[in-house]
Amino acid sequence: MAFRYDPRHRPPQPSCPAADAFGVQYAPVAERVSLAFVREGVGGAPLLLIHGYPETKRIWWRNIGPLAEAGFEVIVPDLRGMGDSDIPADDQLDLVTYSRDLYALVHDQLGHSSCVIAASDVGGVVAVDMIHRYPGFVDAFCVFNTVAPLGVDYTGIESLSGPIESETLDPTGDYRWMQGAFPDQLAAMLTTPQARRQWVANMYTNRLWSSRYAFDQAAVDFMTEPFADEARLRAGWATYQLAYGREMAEFPLMDAVDVPTLVLYGPDDHVLGEDFVPRCERAFRNRIGPLVVPGAGHFLQWERADIFNRLLPAVFGG
Repeated sequence: MAFRYDPRHRPPQPSCPAADAFGVQYAPVAERVSLAFVREGVGGAPLLLIHGYPETKRIWWRNIGPLAEAGFEVIVPDLRGMGDSDIPADDQLDLVTYSRDLYALVHDQLGHSSCVIAASDVGGVVAVDMIHRYPGFVDAFCVFNTVAPLGVDYTGIESLSGPIESETLDPTGDYRWMQGAFPDQLAAMLTTPQARRQWVANMYTNRLWSSRYAFDQAAVDFMTEPFADEARLRAGWATYQLAYGREMAEFPLMDAVDVPTLVLYGPDDHVLGEDFVPRCERAFRNRIGPLVVPGAGHFLQWERADIFNRLLPAVFGG
């Protein structure tokens, strides 16, 4: 009999700090581009938390305080174009550019020779590039619910759920091609801040990314507010457009990873195929896991903050 976890049994999660609970700082990382970031626990072991889409630094709001108290210097940026970070005038939005931005922030601006990274979604791909692009910079890595490195030979691993485009995996997956292939037409449909926020709200609710009951209305409002602005919403779509001809500064480095890695998996995520687990077992060669976190989907760090906030210090220290 397959194990099924009823998310209604999920223990109460840490409360979300107020929107202004953490001071936001800004630092230049490229010509005419500054990143907004939160920095708590200065003097601790540097820990970089990288968001994806449809996220900003706010997806880590439940994690920042506990991880700082555990001994980390927690650094939580908004990727360029999103949240409070600058929108680049040249529309330079791609994976390697994100990687270079974050290295410039943590290494050049904050002065850290190395750090631990936790990331998912787009952030997981960016982190893998950083590991290979800047050897020795990433001491350890926590990754969950992202695309496993594409440069690895996965021969013999077949998805149990079909290809990523399969309706059996994500029956509401039209957002992929709409955001990727038809961003102008989609933007023309989302003409008000409320409509843009509702588009993103769907990712936290009926599009089946998260575990049921993980986001109440207050949480959805908090996560969607930064995407009310059209330019910032469209910046979040940029990585989807890479599959439809959007130019990249260069191709991200996507080989197997040898740094110590904690692999987590939120099984209620309908975006990923079940082949995520065996792929990670092959791609991350010095790993703990994959560990399945019950009652979690795509937004594991929020949905099971009770587990994440204790597990990360237990594995990597602070």
